Amino acid sequence: MSAPEGWTVTVVGIGADGWDGLSPAARRAIAGADVLRGSSRQLGLVPAEVDAERVPWPSPMALAVRELPTAHPGRRVVVLASGDPMFSGIGTTLVRWFGAAAVDVVPHPSSVTLACSRMGWSVEEATVVSVVWRPLELLVPHVTPGRRLVVLGADTTTPGQLADRLRQWGYGASRLTALAQLGGATERRFTGTADEWAHAETDPLVVTAIEVVADPGTVPLPTVPGLPDEAYASDGQLTKRDVRAVTLSRLAPLPGQLLWDVGGGAGSIGIEWMRVHPSCRAVAVESRADRAHRIGQNAARLGVPGLQVVEGRAPEALGGLPAPDAVFVGGGATVPGVLENCWDALAPGGRLVVNAVTVESEAVLARWQARVGGQLTRLLVAHAQPVGGLTGWKPAMPVTIWSVTR
Repeated sequence: MSAPEGWTVTVVGIGADGWDGLSPAARRAIAGADVLRGSSRQLGLVPAEVDAERVPWPSPMALAVRELPTAHPGRRVVVLASGDPMFSGIGTTLVRWFGAAAVDVVPHPSSVTLACSRMGWSVEEATVVSVVWRPLELLVPHVTPGRRLVVLGADTTTPGQLADRLRQWGYGASRLTALAQLGGATERRFTGTADEWAHAETDPLVVTAIEVVADPGTVPLPTVPGLPDEAYASDGQLTKRDVRAVTLSRLAPLPGQLLWDVGGGAGSIGIEWMRVHPSCRAVAVESRADRAHRIGQNAARLGVPGLQVVEGRAPEALGGLPAPDAVFVGGGATVPGVLENCWDALAPGGRLVVNAVTVESEAVLARWQARVGGQLTRLLVAHAQPVGGLTGWKPAMPVTIWSVTR
């Protein structure tokens, strides 16, 4: 979407301290406006002597924001934003839709900056997670011992919900500080451990700082590939831990990239791809309804509820999916058309990894390797197990891995 030629808008960040906390540049921008757009709360922070029409956003506000370039022809428009407009704010939306040249931003300290200053934390060492209208399970990959988290919530109940989840996940000893109305005259804080959290509701403008502490016996789950097999609910159709780690090393997850996990089984490959970085995306394709349902449950429990599950049989189910950066085929390599469709979907630089455990599927991989190249690897894993009163090695079924870059 492009803005009309010459159209510009100014976005001014404003905190809970209102007019008193604004810089001279921010005050000049607001004072020079013909129209002020913002929430009713934000508009109420501007003194009455500022002579501008005040137009609150409707709910939902998305359409009104899109129509902003034509809503006030010939008038100087200033949009008010909470804190830093370019930190999960309306400034980023306006730049994305209308381009950076059309948007002049006058920032204010973000709620994250204010929260870290109150806690005595360095901003770069804290991890910021937004659960504003998003699942709390997004926190799961970040909840590991010693982490400092700054969580942006949607309403008064967010800190209490976080405490509940931390207890469920085995981190009830974690210390929570809910910081409300940061920078304002009514700023206050609520503190406690997740186990003993006594504040069911706090304040609509609240940021929660968490110092993560594991309960005795809790086993942290890292974001590197190779989670324990027990982390997944499955019917046995699961890429086992050691093979999974090698497979993902060949897929080479990168931030922002999309994976197709074809023949999802328990969903482990797509899940661990997404756990590498919050911007990683994955689509799991699974033909059986019970397995597709289980993939969704595993994804939510392990902190990647955004994994897309497509119930259907490849190659038909691949039609219409967004183009992948990498494809994993864990089952169905011998089905006509599956590898052809996966290969054709990849752009140059895309990775294809296929695992095989049968002679027939190995033969298919050998033909493809002869045709387009890549690397064939035979992986043999054995685990020590009791043999009478001694210990011996029990080998798992060998897995052949074909990996190739287009």
